[in-house]
Amino acid sequence: MTASNSYMRAAVLYGKQHVELENVPLPQTGPGDLLVRVRAALTCGTDVKVFTRGYHAKMIVPPSVFGHELAGDIAAVGEEVTHFQPGQRIVAANSAPCLDCSFCRRGQVNLCDDLLFNNGAYAEFIRIPARIVERNTYELPPHLSYADAALAEPLACVVKGLEDTHMKLGDTIVVIGVGPIGSMFVRLAKLRGAKVIAIGRSRAKLQKTLTLGADEIIATEDTPDPVAAVRALTGGHGADIVIEAVGKPETWNWSVEMLRRGGLVNFFGGPPSGTKVELDTNLLHYSELTCKASFHHTPRAFREALDLISAGHITAADFVVAEAPLAELPAVLTRMMEGGGQLKTAIIP
Repeated sequence: MTASNSYMRAAVLYGKQHVELENVPLPQTGPGDLLVRVRAALTCGTDVKVFTRGYHAKMIVPPSVFGHELAGDIAAVGEEVTHFQPGQRIVAANSAPCLDCSFCRRGQVNLCDDLLFNNGAYAEFIRIPARIVERNTYELPPHLSYADAALAEPLACVVKGLEDTHMKLGDTIVVIGVGPIGSMFVRLAKLRGAKVIAIGRSRAKLQKTLTLGADEIIATEDTPDPVAAVRALTGGHGADIVIEAVGKPETWNWSVEMLRRGGLVNFFGGPPSGTKVELDTNLLHYSELTCKASFHHTPRAFREALDLISAGHITAADFVVAEAPLAELPAVLTRMMEGGGQLKTAIIP
């Protein structure tokens, strides 16, 4: 806390590329809530989109404190909270389902009609609402760092995304896009026993994916036909699975064209609202291709992601390239928006 016990320092989003560092009231907690002192909040592609566009249709209406990948220490607990105590080190997801709607009853909890989102990690403190406390908050093992734990949210999305492909041991998977999410797909697919081909713009950036488990890399800056390159690496057949982690019409089309007959594409990267994509219907039909998209994560996927991180399979050292104080957040987001080449930065309030 800064000026008094009732105020804290926070980054407030006001609109397009407009973030102010301010003293704001400390979040008020209800009977089932937690107040958490943020020890690490990681930047991510969604936050860059929010910063660039000035809002998020599902989660953020400015002015608002934002950020959602965090870990920290419990500062206070509501009177109805029985399984957490002040001082515990925790990681909290940014959502929790209702478990009552038709989607939840079907097991599609990520599509919950009343999915509760939580933002506000770019601040000294954050309130964790009761539903998330109950269904998607976890104590950290003693050996786990805050930055490592904060990776659980994006990794949970990747865990669910890979599960949705029904990958089998030995499958050849192409991952298009080697930002943090694409790089996590490379790592997780390799851990699950796939042969992985990573595709990105820059050969220099792709080198990192080799350390994460990529078997082959294709740099579009010096490969005129990435589709042909994939087919050459797969004996002419194409990949079993393609993960599109860019979100552009061009790469959506590449994804379909890179598949073998009977293959599956996961359109994980979401293009801007209103984007239209034309796909070759003849190819889809006669090659019996499956087109899939994955959204968000589930409490089960979050728990699995945290277990993977706790076991050391995925660490912040692979994805977090820098630390910065809260005051530098606008500059960090600007660099990411302009393509500064950074993966993630840990903001330390």
